[in-house]
Amino acid sequence: MAKFSDDEHWVALSLIPGLGGETYRRLLRAFGEPGEIFAASQSALKKVVSDKIAAAIREGGDREAAAAAAAWLTEPGNSLMTLADPDYPPVLLQIPDPPPLLYVKGRRELLGRPALAVVGSRNATPQGIRNAQSLARSLSDSGFCIVSGLALGIDAAAHEGGLAGASGSVAVVGTGLDVVYPARNRTLARELAERGALLSEYPLGTRALAGNFPRRNRLISGLAAGCLIVEAAIQSGSLITARLAAEQGKEVFAIPGSIHSPLSKGCHALIKQGAKLVESARDILEELGAPLPVESDIVPFAEGSGAGDRLLAQLGFEVCDVDTLAQGSGLTAEQVCSMLLKLELEGRVASLPGGRYQRIG
Repeated sequence: MAKFSDDEHWVALSLIPGLGGETYRRLLRAFGEPGEIFAASQSALKKVVSDKIAAAIREGGDREAAAAAAAWLTEPGNSLMTLADPDYPPVLLQIPDPPPLLYVKGRRELLGRPALAVVGSRNATPQGIRNAQSLARSLSDSGFCIVSGLALGIDAAAHEGGLAGASGSVAVVGTGLDVVYPARNRTLARELAERGALLSEYPLGTRALAGNFPRRNRLISGLAAGCLIVEAAIQSGSLITARLAAEQGKEVFAIPGSIHSPLSKGCHALIKQGAKLVESARDILEELGAPLPVESDIVPFAEGSGAGDRLLAQLGFEVCDVDTLAQGSGLTAEQVCSMLLKLELEGRVASLPGGRYQRIG
């Protein structure tokens, strides 16, 4: 292993079969940096790890994969962050299982800034997406880097809002950084690599495995001073992030919604458990003792006095179908459909599955 660079040693050790984060850190405490671990005798290694792992270390690790990682690190914007680096995020050192190494693509310095996690449903409503974008931008302009998981829906909207603000955004992913998942977020991933950052503890080439995503959530919450849930069903993976944030001693925030919406159930459950109810970015900033912006409200609903506005008033703040709107407004179903189409083209309502509609900002 003498020809390996320090980075390659870190990567090669992480690829030893059966060697997890806890064992990796135990080896570091016993021998020093990975180059010294590979140089240790098998008898010395066996005092710290199993015979099988000791033998694998003595064999030198996966040279081909380590060399591939070294080639990846030569590309602009790519870097490796290890426990030995002075800029390793100190907040991650406070979580129970800090990764020995992190792959970074983009602006590495963002990992040292104050951050807020913003997560939620993949199947978000249009209003939820608008709320996530607006709040993330306000929080970013207030000095918080926005951390999320690059998923569809709320996560993607949060990244977009964070990038539009002053403090940027970081995506913590559950794949290798040479894999974009979901593929529909490829353009967003490129923007994050250019203006924000992408972060992963998983080796290059790691595909989208179901077990990786709940595990990466501890890093999303770990990097942040608090975690905001925008929309979440009662079984949402976002609630895992909220639970991890609470266990890490972080603030948990949630936006309430309609009592009839499945995507409000998870947020309401969190609020019942003590999460702070959020109506604006100001609620979050006050809780964290941060400077308050001039404007930080959730995107408001449009108001007016025309026929379309009267239909909007009938629609209220719930999700509603055409028949219910026709019955309540005294209009025919055809008239309601025509007015809804016009309102949708104006960006004032959104159509949802099942012939239902919702007001948006």
